Amino acid sequence: MIRPFLPLPGTAAVLLSLLPTLLHAEAPAAAPTPVAASTSAAADMALAAQNLLSTLDETQRAKAFFPLTSEERQNWHFVPLDRQGITLADLRPDQDHLVYGLLGSALSAEGWRKTTTIMSLEKVLFDLENGAAKRNTEKYYVAIFGEPKTGQPWGWRFEGHHISLNFTITADSTVALTPSFLGANPGEIKDGPRAGLRVLADEENFGLALARSLSPEQQKSGFLPGYPPAELLTNQEPRVQPLSPAGVSASTFSEAQRAVLWQIIGEYVDRFRPDLTATAKASLQKDGGNLTFAWAGTTETGTGHYYRVQSPQFLFEYDNTQNNARHPHAVWRDFNGDFGADLLKEHYQKNHTAK
Repeated sequence: MIRPFLPLPGTAAVLLSLLPTLLHAEAPAAAPTPVAASTSAAADMALAAQNLLSTLDETQRAKAFFPLTSEERQNWHFVPLDRQGITLADLRPDQDHLVYGLLGSALSAEGWRKTTTIMSLEKVLFDLENGAAKRNTEKYYVAIFGEPKTGQPWGWRFEGHHISLNFTITADSTVALTPSFLGANPGEIKDGPRAGLRVLADEENFGLALARSLSPEQQKSGFLPGYPPAELLTNQEPRVQPLSPAGVSASTFSEAQRAVLWQIIGEYVDRFRPDLTATAKASLQKDGGNLTFAWAGTTETGTGHYYRVQSPQFLFEYDNTQNNARHPHAVWRDFNGDFGADLLKEHYQKNHTAK
């Protein structure tokens, strides 16, 4: 689905001709760096987490609950391995529903669709791999860090194969949303009743469209030399820095190219409910002239490729090289705010400075 969120001044006519479903809205005013949420979003998450915790017995709670200061909070993964936290398999069916309620407190309808569809692919892999135990649609973990109460910092994570959603909520109800990772294997189902399904289709389609649109001059800085990397360059690092070379500047883009660039970004940011992403979108709009796009690999469909979009604050990174380019990974990172680092630092400086 085509869902641009930040049209640049003077592009309305082009966007209307290219994107019939464009929703018009005034761009939000420039805002501080943190990815902020309204109080209602933070309150919804706290209530959903409280509802889940209230049903856990002592053994379950020992698996699900960690101190906010636990090193485990930044120990994130997206490969099929055992993790810390409590799995859906460890919960009763009624408790599973409360996990879905927690997810629903943060995700948009599109984010919910992508996340649950990715989980369903584990059954496809289970069948393809002759019942491999690691392929389990219930092997997704919930972890809650700190008590989920309004007015104090806490966090939570939902994670398993090809999903890592990390949230940090501060005392003033500001929310950090990154790292945010989604992947898919198979990236495209070839046979059976679900043939043709591509969970992360638009992440790939819009990237290819922008790469193919680059002029020879833009390709000089926009196309990276050599083969595409076999994995995301930032991998599962808890902290990341801007990647170099950055790529071609969006300041050189035509209006049509900028429209596609915003579509790419929207596929990452719009995983979450709109009141959780308003500040991120404002930051991106403010830095629109400083956005860059870099591509590696060919632009032929079905061949391995990689791209990244960077702003001064954010990185959106994508690769699809494994399994004959049918195994995409797509992550959103914040150079200063992954795991709420900048938000928690500010909170502790204000409230916990030794006197």
